[in-house]
Amino acid sequence: MVRISDARMSGAASGTLLLHVAPEAAAGGPLAIVRDGDWIVLDCKAGKLDLEISDDEMARRLAEWEGPTAGKLKSGYEQLYIDRLLQADEGCDFDFLVGCRGSEVPKHSH
Repeated sequence: MVRISDARMSGAASGTLLLHVAPEAAAGGPLAIVRDGDWIVLDCKAGKLDLEISDDEMARRLAEWEGPTAGKLKSGYEQLYIDRLLQADEGCDFDFLVGCRGSEVPKHSH
């Protein structure tokens, strides 16, 4: 069995784990629309993880999906986090700080 998550994890675990899948489900990533019976294909050598549904089905499910923050405007740091934090594959930093600290990480466009 392979466990797949967009979460963070501390401590040890047994078995195969895929962590930091991005974009996260809460941001509308494909993990948000996985249903019982769907096939997920993992190709470690190619670095690919694919939800095996048609492009039309993917579009339909994503169009029907409502995120956990839909219609619920937050305030302060929580809304800043929701709106401006980059996904794990982009560094988990605020988008307006990337490249400002002398790093070589290029600024991503949205």
